[in-house]
Amino acid sequence: MTPMPDDRPAVNAAAINTILETPRLRIEPLAKRHAAQLFESMQDPAIYQWISMAPPADLELLEERWARVAARVLEAQDEFSFGWAVRRVEDDAWIGKLDAEVLRHGIATNVGYFFFPPYWGQGYASEAVAALSAHLARHGVIEQRATVTLGNDASARVLEHAGFVRSRVLPANDTIRGVVVDDVEFMRRD
Repeated sequence: MTPMPDDRPAVNAAAINTILETPRLRIEPLAKRHAAQLFESMQDPAIYQWISMAPPADLELLEERWARVAARVLEAQDEFSFGWAVRRVEDDAWIGKLDAEVLRHGIATNVGYFFFPPYWGQGYASEAVAALSAHLARHGVIEQRATVTLGNDASARVLEHAGFVRSRVLPANDTIRGVVVDDVEFMRRD
């Protein structure tokens, strides 16, 4: 971890927690209303092949969780948990989700994402993650980290397209459906 001076200004959570736009995507801060938009697509088991999450079991619980996440962003002091829902501009289809855990002094300890299978292989994840990473950098996040399960080459390419570089393998870093897996850590420094 990069040491941070105590006098480094804190990141501005309100400035980070905003809408991002790319030529093909609208990336909106996660709110309760997004649960209804994303819930059904989040049931696809293919999404969870490489990540330790499970499909949400209940729409109301997902709404409650995302409402809490949205409220905590502006209340937090030292560690911020941001989330964004990703919408395709051409047809308003909801295609995925982004998130970032950001420490007050400019370290993103985890940049994460998932996209729904019908939208894989079309560059949407790369476009969204690159936009998010650039946005974080513009707002004082000088180091960003992400992990990918070893073997998930498509996700590794997404991070590389967004300016991340492989830093190390983290043995036994996660558990997916009861199986301990190694992760590859990626970093981006601005």
